[in-house]
Amino acid sequence: MSQSPLDLLDLDRSLTTEQKLIRGVVSDYVRDRIAPNISGWFENENIPTRELAREMGELGLLGMHLEGYDCAGTDAVSYGLACLELEAADSGLRSLVSVQGSLAMYAIWAFGSEDQKLEWLPQMARGEKLGCFGLTESDFGSNPSGMRTHAKRDGSDWVLNGTKYWITNGTVSDVAIIWAQTDAGIQGFLVPTDTPGFTAKLIEHKLSLRASHTAELVLDNVRLPDAAILPNAKGLKAALSCLNEARFGIVFGVVGAARNCLDTALSYSKSRVQFDRPIAGFQLTQAKLASMATSLQTSYLLALHLGELKDAHVLTPTQISVGKFNNAKAALEIAREARSILGGAGISLEYPVIRHMANLESVVTYEGTHEIHTLVIGEALTGIAAYRG
Repeated sequence: MSQSPLDLLDLDRSLTTEQKLIRGVVSDYVRDRIAPNISGWFENENIPTRELAREMGELGLLGMHLEGYDCAGTDAVSYGLACLELEAADSGLRSLVSVQGSLAMYAIWAFGSEDQKLEWLPQMARGEKLGCFGLTESDFGSNPSGMRTHAKRDGSDWVLNGTKYWITNGTVSDVAIIWAQTDAGIQGFLVPTDTPGFTAKLIEHKLSLRASHTAELVLDNVRLPDAAILPNAKGLKAALSCLNEARFGIVFGVVGAARNCLDTALSYSKSRVQFDRPIAGFQLTQAKLASMATSLQTSYLLALHLGELKDAHVLTPTQISVGKFNNAKAALEIAREARSILGGAGISLEYPVIRHMANLESVVTYEGTHEIHTLVIGEALTGIAAYRG
């Protein structure tokens, strides 16, 4: 009897009953609410982000790994499993949750004042308010320390000018976490998006992550009171710690996308008949399936291990880089191999594979490009930072 592609090594044995229950709740939500609609949302770029955020807030998925302030306070593995099930539907869904919980909410939770936490986190946990994270600029992605966005003192206020690019949820957010250069170094600011001078422009013509709102943020003499500073978000290290939270979700999430591709290819290969037999019966097809399944198991095992390290509070940024480096690359390779098994059908949105494949091209790039994570691992091995001049 054939086994589930995620059960070849019986990896679920290590999960607790609560972790399985959380995964089941998310899986059911994806099956009933997302799966029937996601292809159309992707094709037409019209995903109802705010509506979905409220629904996911009711399920406790937003900022679910944070403690207090109406957040669920789950363990890291549970959060990872939720990301896995969301990305099995679409990377855009996992991005929505990652940006809300691991970037915007985490920044406030880790670096904000108590007043900022009380004002924003409960509403964001319920999905009533959405947040975005403004670090990347068009000329400064892998090297955010060179950002041009700046904040200048003007009396007791701050005045921000600059642009941020490729910002998920930017056009639907109520608050933006903006990182800017100041005379004292890089500083995080909490910027309500209705502040005069703040605009968000939708980035159009994407062929990836179409079920996700992506924006350019423009700050034109945005005046903020001193209370808008995230008081503990000083220096680039604070911003990068937020990215590590989001990267952890990606390590799990891409396993979901890869699993969905493998499931689709496996099912298709059993029903697609050529030369009077299902193509699943041919050696080349079985070789592809075996390679995909083994790679998927390896990625899932790595994700679970990193989740255990995170729950033990010993997970390092380099270890997260290893996870992102391996799992994003493996997921994209699985998507491409699955597309080959589907043949011409593989380029149709009737099947999820081409959608995952297109999305994963972005996932390999964002939250640290594959090349940057390569060099992070290289530095850990050699002690030499090859990306520095």
